[in-house]
Amino acid sequence: MSRLFYHLFRLTYPIVLRIAAPFHPKAKAWVVGRAGIFQQLEKLRGQGPTIWIHCASLGEFEQGRPVIEHLRSQYPNYKILLTFFSPSGYQHLQHYPGVDWVFYLPMDSPSNAKRFLDVVNPTLAIFVKYEFWFYYLKKLHYRKVPLLLISASFRPEMSFFRWYGAFARKMLTRFDRIFVQDESSKHLLSTIGITETVEVAGDTRFDRVAAIAAQTRSFPEIDAFMNGKPTIIIGSSWQADEQLWQRVWPRIKSLGIKLLIAPHEVNGSHILQLQKLFPEAVLHSTLPMSNIEPEPAVLIVDRIGLLAHLYRFGWVNYVGGGMTPAGVHNVLEAAVYGRPVICGPHIKKYREAVELADAHGSVVLPETQTATELVERLKMWMSNPDLSSEIGEKAASFVMQRTGSVNKILHYIQENRLLTN
Repeated sequence: MSRLFYHLFRLTYPIVLRIAAPFHPKAKAWVVGRAGIFQQLEKLRGQGPTIWIHCASLGEFEQGRPVIEHLRSQYPNYKILLTFFSPSGYQHLQHYPGVDWVFYLPMDSPSNAKRFLDVVNPTLAIFVKYEFWFYYLKKLHYRKVPLLLISASFRPEMSFFRWYGAFARKMLTRFDRIFVQDESSKHLLSTIGITETVEVAGDTRFDRVAAIAAQTRSFPEIDAFMNGKPTIIIGSSWQADEQLWQRVWPRIKSLGIKLLIAPHEVNGSHILQLQKLFPEAVLHSTLPMSNIEPEPAVLIVDRIGLLAHLYRFGWVNYVGGGMTPAGVHNVLEAAVYGRPVICGPHIKKYREAVELADAHGSVVLPETQTATELVERLKMWMSNPDLSSEIGEKAASFVMQRTGSVNKILHYIQENRLLTN
């Protein structure tokens, strides 16, 4: 990214969103959420030592979350401020109890960055994976506020590694420590002279899913629905995933299998579409099951926030998104429970999905004859459980061997006394 392009972006982006706000809910949320933002931020002034953690959106928060939880536990005398750039992050987590405050990040500018830091006065700043805001990084550096980048991942096509990337590279030099996910990212940074501040720590999402799997959360209504039958969990499904399973379902229901569908979108119109695809399905919101006859074989989860826990119930776990060009969703949430993972063919954008498949912990469906392949695979596993168990064991091993990123980050913070108890 060139300096000129960056400045054009930061100046025009708010204008474009204000124009789009009357017609686009997310644009409206972005604009409305920043109205009077500094008046709201004033409540932070003088509240004590503060750790500032910034995430672009919801996905980055999931990577930052295990670090947040450990900081909260180990440094209870510090306040924690969580900021988002995207409405999808803020709207889902504005009441997140693991921090003291959740705010939108004011748009980057010299005056906004100065005013924000004057109010917040952070002791430590942590950016998660992406988002590089020039003036915030510059002023943090000049104020000598320790600045960390965690779970970072770099690719050759990024502007940092292009002939026009001097401005972007300058932003990377502001970080005191860059914790990257893999050796390839470390190597890329070395090609532009960034070596001393880089450490391979892995992806904090592995720690996150391992922590979720270790929780003991009961779902008696799910147990009642399953009633001892092998159940396929279909998580984060899009329409293409659901249409695939509509074709598959008549060919496998005689095997005594049940389906639990937790779609990516749980708005009313999407749930209605799902009910048309699976007319016999019941909604999670209608449980308990005591008055439902005959015993249903398909359950639609019409609420968010449960999926990471529901994968533990799967005989097989299907992770949605892979039937669309946007790509598969989080395969780690499913793999950690030691069940076979299945997904559609679009996985190349997500390294963990590719590596899980390479480790034989998942099955990636082909581009064509997808339903046929899926039916044959399920029937084979039903007749030979050892085959599915072997894949499940490899899936769990893949995840557990990659935990420990959070400990490396916390060790750096402790060793360098960036925070004190």
